[in-house]
Amino acid sequence: MNDSVDVADPGTAQRLAAEVAAAARRLAGVAERTPLQRSARLSAATGADVWVKREDLQVGRSYKIRGAYNTISQLDPTRQAAGVVCASAGNHGQGVAHACRALGVHGSVFVPGTTPRQKRDRITALGGEVVDLVVTGDTYDEAAAAALAHARDTGATLVPAFDAVPTVIGQATVALELLEQLPAPPDVVVLPVGGGGLLAGCATWLRRRSPGTRVIGVEPVGAASMAAALGAGGPVELPQLDTFVDGAAVRRVGDVTFPLVRDSGAELVAVPEGQICTEMLDLYQVDGVIAEPAGALASAALTGGLVPVEPGQTVVCLLSGGNNDVSRYGEVVERSLVHRGLKHYFLIEFPQEPGALRRFLDEVLGPDDDIVLFEYVKRDNRETGAALTGIELGSAADFPALLARIEASPLRIQHVAPGTTAYRFLV
Repeated sequence: MNDSVDVADPGTAQRLAAEVAAAARRLAGVAERTPLQRSARLSAATGADVWVKREDLQVGRSYKIRGAYNTISQLDPTRQAAGVVCASAGNHGQGVAHACRALGVHGSVFVPGTTPRQKRDRITALGGEVVDLVVTGDTYDEAAAAALAHARDTGATLVPAFDAVPTVIGQATVALELLEQLPAPPDVVVLPVGGGGLLAGCATWLRRRSPGTRVIGVEPVGAASMAAALGAGGPVELPQLDTFVDGAAVRRVGDVTFPLVRDSGAELVAVPEGQICTEMLDLYQVDGVIAEPAGALASAALTGGLVPVEPGQTVVCLLSGGNNDVSRYGEVVERSLVHRGLKHYFLIEFPQEPGALRRFLDEVLGPDDDIVLFEYVKRDNRETGAALTGIELGSAADFPALLARIEASPLRIQHVAPGTTAYRFLV
């Protein structure tokens, strides 16, 4: 099957599903058959029997090798000789790089400047001398435009990260594996969503092989492009895009993936980035698993209560990527604390006189409150000076009492709330 398939044809989904087994045979010996592990933490949190499909242990630490290799391996010798090119937020590029090296095909991987250094280094290591890494633009979409221009100029074959039938088929082998690894079909499968390749492939496959299984696609709140497409009746560009979940930060879903997701019966939920960060920390500190933001998307929906499950149900959650740069953990901790209501910022106007700070400590702070940031925003010779102050609470339940003490204080104190203009500029 090739990219010319009409995805609007009612028979396309059936033909797609029929090719997944062939793709699995093609990937044998190239992609890992990743383990399916029961999660005691997620099971206890939900009351269900939760299993985690560990695609973070895949070649390139994500499922992307499946679609990339399935695509490149089927090119005829002439097209392979002309080389391939792709755009990637990082993980797809690693899959393409590994596939190119395994097949001896020259490749060019275009990534945006927001791609973490760790992912760039892995692309270079996996591809070796046969792959060129090109860093361009600030978003995935800008890198995609540059990759498309390169393909037109050089004759190289574009290997889409999600919007191509062979890619969708390759990603669907995840669903084939997890059905083979369980004694009975799961009640619920929870998958991350970026451009929709994984969800399109797995939901299409499961609808025919396990029609009783609910499929839930999880998007970041700041990059919910599939939900926008379903609401509009077709792919649309998001006016704003939060690129923190870089592996799923896609402004517009695919023309191939959209109708397959639409017709699959899959449900969609959106998870706040702060909840994703909290889940990343729990995966690391409790489970000993290093997950990137997109890798923690699916399980964050479970721990955030966004996917209702019943006691005793069998739930499979895809841990889709483990390419996290350790330098990002400071921001991960920050976003998690703010999301959980444990960290708050204030602009405090202190009188320029002895004892002002002491009165704030004695009269406003609670016994379990801690100052974690104190920085004068502006110093001058006026009678007052404003300080940006970060306060970490012992419990989110302490916040109303803190606000009450602030209200009673003679100091002028302004809460810098997340999402406001002041928050974006100061924090």
